Amino acid sequence: MHVLITAGPTREPLDPVRYLTNRSSGKMGYAMAHAFIHAGHSVLLISGPTTLDVPDHVDFIPIETAAEMHAAVANSIGGVDIAVFAAAVADYTPAHVAAHKIKKSGATLTLELVRTPDILGAARLEFGFAGTLVGFAAETENLEANARDKLTRKGCNLIIANDVSKPAFGFDSDRNEVLLVYPDHHEALPANSKHALAHHLVTAIVELHKGHQSSVISKDQELALIHLPQ
Repeated sequence: MHVLITAGPTREPLDPVRYLTNRSSGKMGYAMAHAFIHAGHSVLLISGPTTLDVPDHVDFIPIETAAEMHAAVANSIGGVDIAVFAAAVADYTPAHVAAHKIKKSGATLTLELVRTPDILGAARLEFGFAGTLVGFAAETENLEANARDKLTRKGCNLIIANDVSKPAFGFDSDRNEVLLVYPDHHEALPANSKHALAHHLVTAIVELHKGHQSSVISKDQELALIHLPQ
């Protein structure tokens, strides 16, 4: 199968020197890219800036901003079966980027920020993606409720949620603890290394995709029967 994975943070420039970003290391997304390759699948990794080595045999598109990631996903998602959105994409970007370094002046500085494109939310409605859609939810409270809300709003088949307020499982950690939130149930995976956890996640996603495809085929068969000449 062909799999698209987004990973890492984005960088939203303020001026030629500074940018807005977040603490995502990209470790979970890169571990999943490696695990999908190990399982025999074809992987396209679209990643913001990280210090990680790109896994062998992975097709790689580097990006910096949320807008660049939106464009890369839009151009690529039509050719994949599974899309896994593990990147921590900035929700807002500066309305104006200064041409020169912003100099220190007053006691405060006010920045005007505007919303960035909703990449996960665009997968179904804007990009027309009909495959298996998996999102991540990094939360600090109400883990299952927030993940389930995201699952519904974004049209996902699965949300992989984790509590980043826990010191042992924060953005830079090599370990993680996740909750798999499906439309009709949820399943907790115990703490493990991100590398080991990635293999469990890939197995779950591939099984989910097989079920999703069977459902699509069944619906197509029902429609064909309805339109058979009587």
